[in-house]
Amino acid sequence: MMIKIESSWKEQLNNEFSKPYFKELTAFIKQEYVENTCYPLESLIFSAFNHIPFNKVKVVIIGQDPYHGIGQANGLCFSVNDEIPHPPSLKNIFKELETDLLIPYPKNGNLERWAKQGILLLNATLTVRANEAASHQKKGWEQFTDAVISKLSDEREGIVFLLWGGFAKKKGAKINTKKHLVLTSGHPSPLSANRGYWFSNKHFSATNMYLKEMGKEEIGW
Repeated sequence: MMIKIESSWKEQLNNEFSKPYFKELTAFIKQEYVENTCYPLESLIFSAFNHIPFNKVKVVIIGQDPYHGIGQANGLCFSVNDEIPHPPSLKNIFKELETDLLIPYPKNGNLERWAKQGILLLNATLTVRANEAASHQKKGWEQFTDAVISKLSDEREGIVFLLWGGFAKKKGAKINTKKHLVLTSGHPSPLSANRGYWFSNKHFSATNMYLKEMGKEEIGW
């Protein structure tokens, strides 16, 4: 596995890369990409980190796994490549964005535009085998991404963490709420959204309000 990661992140996470679990994870991923079709492309595994340096992160959104369909995953949670139809969860994210900030429903589901503004779009597991959801879970990625969240919580201040659904809430349970804003809601998947746990959470406007109060530039969602 190529560890192609932005220099400030490499410095912050260097200890993780040398731990036994990460070496085992690297060997597993290397074999998986040789023997199976996996997503995202190997060059995009650390894409979430390569759009924004550690000290420029303003918002963190936590997902679970990359999309496992052809051409979908680009290394950013909830995001799809250009021209790819929007998956159900992304559709509901954009619908809430419309309602909350009166922003027209975006045609493009590629969220690189968010990442470049300081949003870390972090999946808990950074890779997946094609057409096999959760196939790379419990191989070490979760320990790595826990370390990422802990680093941000401990070393930074004033970050907005958006925890959507039970999995993300558990993932972010140790975030220091005295230093950061943590917003929670149901998951944007249809199952949760249709039960009333997603829509009207107003997380996008709340995020911008907090960033403005902290003297930071608001997100152009």
